[in-house]
Formats: sequence, structure tokens, C-alpha cells
Amino acid sequence: MAGMATSIWFWVVFNGLVLIMLALDLGVFHRRAHEVRLREAAIWSTVWVTLALVLNVVIYFMAGREPALQYLTGYLIEKSLSVDNLFVFIPIFSYFGVPAQLQHRVLYWGILDALVMRGLFIAMGVYLIEQFDWVMYVFGALLLITGARMILRDEEPFDADTNRVVRLARRLLPIEPRYHGSKFFVKIDGRHFVTPLFLTLILVEISDILFAVDSIPAIFAVTRDPFIVYTANVMAILGLRAMYFLLAGVLPRFHKLRYGLAFILMFVGVKMLVEDVLHVPIALSLGVIAVALAGTMVWSLRTEPPEELEELEDDLESTIKNTKT
Repeated sequence: MAGMATSIWFWVVFNGLVLIMLALDLGVFHRRAHEVRLREAAIWSTVWVTLALVLNVVIYFMAGREPALQYLTGYLIEKSLSVDNLFVFIPIFSYFGVPAQLQHRVLYWGILDALVMRGLFIAMGVYLIEQFDWVMYVFGALLLITGARMILRDEEPFDADTNRVVRLARRLLPIEPRYHGSKFFVKIDGRHFVTPLFLTLILVEISDILFAVDSIPAIFAVTRDPFIVYTANVMAILGLRAMYFLLAGVLPRFHKLRYGLAFILMFVGVKMLVEDVLHVPIALSLGVIAVALAGTMVWSLRTEPPEELEELEDDLESTIKNTKT
């Protein structure tokens, strides 16, 4: 497997294909701003998941069963944890009233920046693990704490008036309160302003950075191979936009999912802490994660969501259907 981690050609080919897909996405299929409807979101979700599984097959034939299982487990971890991002993206879009046809643009640039930031985080994580063995224990403890906080946290609606990032942006940046099509910046009477679309983008990017602090250490519990860590992250993130438009209207129904995600974080945290004395097979880890996700999804569907989540779902329906700029 060392060859897959070190061969420059794996990195060049993979990143080249990613850039081609991103260019097709924005330059061809979404060149003009439009509302992403359910059918389009379903098609793109299928495309990204299929590409992720094709890569899994490629890894299997080139490196063997164990690396392929590591990739699949890492992809499932990153994909499931990325759903928690959606619980943040949705109220942000709803609060700022981002028109449906502009939401894809925000997510596109937000996820593009997220790919760069996660690449840097992964490189930093690999370096720290190679230099200091005890870093894995730090990552494990961090995941345990994060999982516990996820279970105990109260669900509070997003409020820009109390959000520190928004308050700082409003203090430092000249903000034009109106939308100007798909523009992040606009010039009025000789002065440059940022639009609410840019403010939304800032919040989306910062939220992803915060989530990356959890998700990237989690995948290091599965593998330390930089190529697998990177590709699993990238493939999960690339499908996040389509998943948002596919699930946004029904996501509040999966109100118990955070307990499954918290369990996954705590499971991989424990796995990191006991790895020296107890090795958990990768196939078992994959099964535990899959059961945790499936179980909490079924639990969510069999119980009524809290009143505040029902109100959020109503807000989402009106936000998604809004096509006015």
C-alpha cells in the first residue's frame, strides 16, 4: 500500500479528474444560476456516489482488500459527518433568505474552498502523526469530547444578530443589504460592498472548517495513508451540494441522527485510544458505523420531531421554493 500513498501519479490523476468534474459542474451544467430541483439533485447525488464507489473498486484492484475497506469506511464516516454540516447550512440559508437559484453558487465556492482547507488539514495531521505518536491519543480524546458535546448540546435556532462571525463581518465589511443576482461583491456610487451572498459564503466556509476539526481526526482512526484519507474526504465533500438539495426538505425528520454521529465519533475515538492494546478489524468498524447510521435514521422516522424542527421544516419549504432574486 505504500506505493499508493507515495506515487505522484495517483495524486495527479485523481486531482485532475476532480478538477475536470468541477469545471463541468460549474462551467457547463450550472453555468446559469437556477433552482436545483429534486430530480437534478438525485441525478448528481447518484453520480458522485457512483464515482466514489468506482474509486473504491480501483483501490481494491490496485492495492487489495484492506485498503479498499479502509477507503469505504473512511468515506462512510466523512459522508455521514458531512450531513451534520447540512443542519447548519439549512438555517443559514433560511435566515438570510438566499434565493433557491443562488444556493448552488454559495455551496460550490464554499465546498471548493473546503477542499483546499481539508487538504491542508490532512497534510498537517499526517505530519503531526509522523512526528509525534501521542497525537493519536489527542485526536481520540478530542473525538470523545466532541461526541459527548454533540449528545448534550441544545438545538438552538441560528441567529445572525448574536453570531460572532456575522457581528465581526458587519463591523469590518461594508455590507449591501440587497441581493444583486449571483454577485458576491458590488460597486455602488464608487464604493465597493459585499452582498448577503458573500456573508452567507463566509458562514458556510467557517462551519466546514469547524466540522473538519472533527471529521479529519476520525478518519485517521481508520487509516494513516494520506491518499486514502484525502480521497475519502474529497469524494464525500464533492457530493455534499447535491445531497443538500436532495435532503434539505426532509432533513429535519432525521432529528435523531446526531446521536448516531456522536456515537460514531466516540467509537472511533475509543478505537484510537485502545489501538495499541486492542486492534479493531476494519470490517467490524465498517459494520458498527453502518448499523449506527441505519439505527438512528429508523429511530428518527419512528418518532415525532421536536416542535422547533417542524417549524424549521416549514421555513425550508418556503426557502427552497423561493426562486426570486
